[in-house]
Amino acid sequence: MLKPFQTMSTMMRSMLLVTFQAPAEDVDRIMRAVTAVAPLTMGNYDSNSYQSDAGIERYRPLQGAAAGAETGLRERPGVVEVSFEIEDSSMNADQIERIVEAIFQAHSYQEPVIRIRPILSSRSRGLDDSANPNRWWNTTGDWKKREQVG
Repeated sequence: MLKPFQTMSTMMRSMLLVTFQAPAEDVDRIMRAVTAVAPLTMGNYDSNSYQSDAGIERYRPLQGAAAGAETGLRERPGVVEVSFEIEDSSMNADQIERIVEAIFQAHSYQEPVIRIRPILSSRSRGLDDSANPNRWWNTTGDWKKREQVG
């Protein structure tokens, strides 16, 4: 894996990427459980996560599954993938375990798909971007505020 480094504008930090798959209707409940354990902070923002568009999950329940064994393949529409980052450090080992347990307990599945991968992730160095023409605050303004006005 690459080692953390920095450029003029950003620091690339060692993080863990946590992803899980769930029916879209479960995500708010699961993320409330996760953010009760970890605030998911990035700079001046918290509750940071990403949710994919809905897709189709395919599986066949076997003997011992809560649904009972079935011969046919199930296809469940409306399943999304959610991802978020947490700091990769030995000090966070307990927090990682609590996050996984929070996802598992808030999830509706018997076997939730939870993955944790080491990554490098960017964090702004907090430079003055007041003259950068590519920043939203220097061009179009806040999309959320425009949406509320329109």
